[in-house]
Amino acid sequence: MLIDTHCHLDAEIYTESSIELVQAARQKGVHYLVVPAVERANFSAVQSLAHQHHEVTYALGIHPLYVPQATESDLHELAHHIEQSMADPQFVAIGEIGLDFFVPELCTESMREKQVYFYDQQLKLAQQFNLPVLLHVRRSQDLILKYLRRYRGVTGIAHAFNGSLQQAHQFIGLGFALGFGGAMTFTRAKQIRRLAAEVDLAHIVLETDAPDIAPAWLDPKTDQNQYNRPAELAAIAHVLADLRQTDIHELKAQTSHTAMRVLPRLSQWHQKHTSQ
Repeated sequence: MLIDTHCHLDAEIYTESSIELVQAARQKGVHYLVVPAVERANFSAVQSLAHQHHEVTYALGIHPLYVPQATESDLHELAHHIEQSMADPQFVAIGEIGLDFFVPELCTESMREKQVYFYDQQLKLAQQFNLPVLLHVRRSQDLILKYLRRYRGVTGIAHAFNGSLQQAHQFIGLGFALGFGGAMTFTRAKQIRRLAAEVDLAHIVLETDAPDIAPAWLDPKTDQNQYNRPAELAAIAHVLADLRQTDIHELKAQTSHTAMRVLPRLSQWHQKHTSQ
């Protein structure tokens, strides 16, 4: 089976219903989807979405792009939601959290400091509740790693990984899996493709980041209907198999196993669902 470890199924841009999106993904062999929150305003939305589909699990967190408008009360609300959700088997991680030093507005000294503060506070929550994290790592690998070393035992997924091979090994050494998706499908993305081919498959998971990071065969700029969707994960998996010269069935099995290893509550949800 396939697991989309990162997709924003609640995005308003979709013209289809979540039922249609999940069914289309299922028809392509995508058995589970992980939907991270990005801000306080959609904590309840991703939870509600998960409860509509047994294929959908969710994470709760404050994305660095939403840090500028976030407040201390948002962190308190996040902690409350996490505590309340621990009894929910479809709640699997804290995310999407991290640091973004690519967007100019987030690179001022004050915004960098605020991002780091929110990242640090959310790592504390991950450690407190013994939960993995879904990391947004954009031109921030070294600082992300610096703080992870302060919270030994916190693991998860480095989403949309595009660092160096050395940085990849550092994340892996801390127990993280690396997420690869649409960016890997572009022939010009030489560094990402090289990483996807060289990193041990046991440390790779698949993702779409839908509706963002569309694969090479889609062009959302010219056709709105070509926005990325979780169903694209099947074709993305074939690209990775080709890059690695690996059997597609082996690749699906290994990436799914890794996803469940770094997201233990997803594994528990799978076991509960398959035993019924």
